[in-house]
Amino acid sequence: MSDDEPADRADAVSADVRIQLDRAVVWRAGWVVVAVVALATLGRWVLEDAGTVIFTLVLSLIASVAMEPAVRRLSRHMRRGAATGIVMVTTLVAVVGFLWVFGRLLGEQLATLAASVPGFVSALTLWADTTFDITIDYGSLIDDLGLGTATLTTLAQNLAGGLLGVLVSVVGAAFSTVTFAFFTFYFSADGPRLRRWVGRLVPQRQQAVFGTAWDLAVAKTGGYVSARLVLALISGTLHGAFMLLIGMPYWLALGVWTGLVAQFVPTVGTYVAIVLPVVVGLLGDQPWQGLAVLAFAVVYQQIENVTIEPRISAQAVDVHPAVSFASVMFGAALFGVAGAFVAVPVAALMLALFGIYSQKYELVPHLARLEPGEREPDPPSGGRRRQGRSRGRSQAEGFRAAVTRVVQQARRRG
Repeated sequence: MSDDEPADRADAVSADVRIQLDRAVVWRAGWVVVAVVALATLGRWVLEDAGTVIFTLVLSLIASVAMEPAVRRLSRHMRRGAATGIVMVTTLVAVVGFLWVFGRLLGEQLATLAASVPGFVSALTLWADTTFDITIDYGSLIDDLGLGTATLTTLAQNLAGGLLGVLVSVVGAAFSTVTFAFFTFYFSADGPRLRRWVGRLVPQRQQAVFGTAWDLAVAKTGGYVSARLVLALISGTLHGAFMLLIGMPYWLALGVWTGLVAQFVPTVGTYVAIVLPVVVGLLGDQPWQGLAVLAFAVVYQQIENVTIEPRISAQAVDVHPAVSFASVMFGAALFGVAGAFVAVPVAALMLALFGIYSQKYELVPHLARLEPGEREPDPPSGGRRRQGRSRGRSQAEGFRAAVTRVVQQARRRG
């Protein structure tokens, strides 16, 4: 018996192993691979050649969501299409009025400020040489910043491409504007109809969850965009008025810069926005203007954090600064400007959905204990600084509780 075992094992090892494959399975797998490659190629082609259209659609969707609070209030007294038209016309009149009053001044200040950048860089390098004994090559620095003579000459030649190039640019800008307005109107006017149409594509037991996600996306995105626009308007107006009051040059351009950058760049936007006005003031004819702008910005930031921002952003997104900054960097790396613009609302939506659908537990004493130097969390209704935000939190908590009940009912039905 023992003599036959090695022979049997040798026969088993030397025997050919045959694997029979079904021809239909092989063909199906091959067609799946072909379909995946075709879809990837189509997606790449769409993103490369239709990037402008996608960008316009994304901006139109954001604009329609930002108009939703005003449209919803007006639609109680009139048809939704008329309410959308009134909001869009009012916004257009405000923008055209601003450009009519300040457009020429803003353009002149932007052109003068851009032409003065090499002079600012020269003064800054001279100050660094005399103060810190640091040798900086002015010509190399200008070339690295893209402000050299060759770069500016090439740019001027490209801009002076003839009447046909200017005409094509104007027609393209007009077409993009009309497309943006068209999609914005229909995204806003037919928002409820679009919600119902998409809801019919979802199984009935999951429609409650779909409605929750839709309402949450509209609330978070609209709240963020509306709050940022209002805060940018307030910040830019006050900073520009202060610069005009102290006689600082380029006050309108710097005010617009401060308002937009401070509100739409998370975490570091406040500091980045104020650097340019301070540098322009310090390197100007009256350096005290730079110090005055810095002092005003510090005081305004404290007032905004305590009084203005909590009331305006009470019902908007509430995202940790590190999360918002990381989401902006991630969105910009993936989708450019559009990705950076919608990154914070998307992050807020994901965090809100996670907070609704996730289950939380009480912490054990070892984990709940605060570390040395760690500040205890503020109570929901404590202090004057938290009054505006506490009201928004109470409303948000009520909305979240209602949403949680809807999700639980949908789970029971499922």
